Amino acid sequence: MELKTDLGTLAYDDTGSGPLVVCLPGMGDNRATYRHLTPLLVAAGRRVVTMDPRGQGASSAAWPSYAPADTGADVLALIKHLDAGPATLVVNSFTGASAVWAAAQDPSAFSGIVLIGPFARVMPRPNAALRLVMKALGRSRPLWLAYWSTLFKGGRPADFAAAQKQLSRQLAEPGRMAALRAQFAADVAPCEQRFDQVSVPARVVMGTRDPDFPDPAAEARLIAGRLSGDVVMIDGAGHYPQAELPAETARAVLGLSTGPGRSPGEVSTIAG
Repeated sequence: MELKTDLGTLAYDDTGSGPLVVCLPGMGDNRATYRHLTPLLVAAGRRVVTMDPRGQGASSAAWPSYAPADTGADVLALIKHLDAGPATLVVNSFTGASAVWAAAQDPSAFSGIVLIGPFARVMPRPNAALRLVMKALGRSRPLWLAYWSTLFKGGRPADFAAAQKQLSRQLAEPGRMAALRAQFAADVAPCEQRFDQVSVPARVVMGTRDPDFPDPAAEARLIAGRLSGDVVMIDGAGHYPQAELPAETARAVLGLSTGPGRSPGEVSTIAG
């Protein structure tokens, strides 16, 4: 399915019925990252819509901006188009900042937000060596795919090879790597500045072995604290719990809306 906007086209899948869950992948990935989580949420009585952000997957490649705030605006446009909110918004990695922006911009659109392995704030400036590595990743599809592959610390799904080939084909399309580089350079500050404007229930889900953070648990607590939310650590998972350990991730997502009330700042762990 497609949502055509004035600036480009957003591709999405729509499965199931019931309360709406909208899922966005992280940088350099596609909506197929939720392929194993979606049927579990549908079986639990949810309508699940997975969307490729601008520049990614099957969405159009060329946009005037790839800033996380603009992706947040795209989420609001999609929910309005679906006419099915409020939604639980599930995001991963780079789109964590987009979730913060969207929830602050229109709280009525959301029943809650779940940030998986989120980059939702301006991170400390990397050293010179790491900056060179990041520059190389944005210019080389094989290097990006190799790096992406290392982030699965909780085990690769059985269909990993097919998913990797699909992602490789998409990233080979004109404009895709340019979009990735633009995301690397995007300013997260406008989203971070809106943390205190988020009033909807929030949960940070983090793999205990997420290699993108020096201390995954500390990062999860920091983000959850700024959102007055709670933390669910998934034992053994890396940066993509939704693909590595989907059953455990489903429990974390569904617990936000169906579980008993929890205290802000509470931390729990789900065994992988």
